[in-house]
Order: sequence, then C-alpha cells, then structure tokens
Amino acid sequence: MAAAGVAPRYETVDGVRIRYVRRGSGPSVVLLHGLASSLFTWKDVVPGLALDHDVVALDLPGFGGSDPAPAVSVDRLRASVVGLMDRLDIPSASLVGNSLGGTAAALVSALHPERVERLVLIDAGGFRLAPESRPWLLRASAGAFGGLLARLPRPRPLVALGLRQVFHDDALVTRERLDEYEAPLLRPGAVAALRAMLRAQAPSAAEFEAMLRKVRAPTLVVWGAEDLWIPVADADRFATAIA
Repeated sequence: MAAAGVAPRYETVDGVRIRYVRRGSGPSVVLLHGLASSLFTWKDVVPGLALDHDVVALDLPGFGGSDPAPAVSVDRLRASVVGLMDRLDIPSASLVGNSLGGTAAALVSALHPERVERLVLIDAGGFRLAPESRPWLLRASAGAFGGLLARLPRPRPLVALGLRQVFHDDALVTRERLDEYEAPLLRPGAVAALRAMLRAQAPSAAEFEAMLRKVRAPTLVVWGAEDLWIPVADADRFATAIA
C-alpha cells in the first residue's frame, strides 16, 4: 500500500468490516481481486489508473484485511461490493474483476445495471464454481487437505505452489509477492474463511450464463493464454453470453 501511495481505510457493510484503499479523482473504478488474494493484486495498477480516475480497491469479505462474512457466498460478495459503493457515495463505476472478483463484478453488472458503467473481466471465474470444475489445489483445500492446511504453522509452501500455478513466469513469484499473499492467511480464522468460501453454495454454469445475459455494460474480456486454473476457452463463453 505504501508503494502504491495509499493508506488502508475501513467501512462496515452489512455488519462486516471491509478494508479498502482509494486514490485519485475522476470517473470511478472499483477493483476486485480473486480467491485467496487481496487488494495487493492491484499494487502496480492503482498509481497509473489514479492519474485520471477515482480508484477504489477493496478486500472482499474474508480476504486480506476484511472480516469474514457470517454467511459466505458469491452473492454475499456481490452485495458487499454494492454496499461499499453506497457507503463511499459512488452511484456508478467501472468494475474490474479478476478470477473470483470477476464473478462478483459480473453479478453486480447483471443484477444492478444502473451501478456499472463499464465491465472488465480478467481471467474471470463463474463457469467453474462447481467443486468438480475447480483446480485440484482448490478442491483439495476444501476437503481434508484443507484441515491440514489450517494446522500448519505457515502456509508459505502452499502459497508458493499456488502462485507458481497462476503466474506463467515463475520469476514473478518474488519474495514480496509470497509475503503479501501469505500474510492474510496468517490471520486467525483466515483459512477457515477460505474453506467456507470454497464450500459455499454457488450458481451452476447454466445459472451463471443466464445472469450474464442480463449484462448491458460495455465489457472487455482479458485472458492469459496459459492460464492453468481457468482455461482461455472460458473467455469465449463470457464473450458469447454478454450482449
């Protein structure tokens, strides 16, 4: 946060304390990170965007520095995003979402079209929320393996494994990134919150596609051709479903 020129702030949304950062002025942009991540995802993006935008990056409930939500679900993430926009007096914004954050951004756009001016989906989740469709590391973390993870003194080896799967270039898995992705998981209850999210009820691929057909915001779909967690074929599914 210091490197990006921002300081943490907090708002309470539906009884859950949400951490966020805000910088710049102009049209509003809200940045939504992925599973087991945090607003650190956007460290290198915030300074440039803030030159001519009002940029908000938040930790979704249960991740980063935000408290867990009592009832965990993808829909609760959607409600938290809209609730924070209300608290910050942001009537509408462009939403940028990566992975699970892309799922939340798409749902906000589908169910609250008046709140979303533009939508950017970066390797977005949504079509593979069912347990059998997830990467093996996430399937294992939701089960007995996740119980072992909760008892480990440090989750660093698993964090390193996960980052090497989601970064195509292993050289980008730096000590700084390892530190920043591990730190939130060291908070009491953080691993339990992650496992609860993985076990939460989620829309099926068909239900999610039906919601995407309600999206009316101009949408940019961005994907990594070598994504091992969410195949690039899903980019076409988003592009086909969104008008």
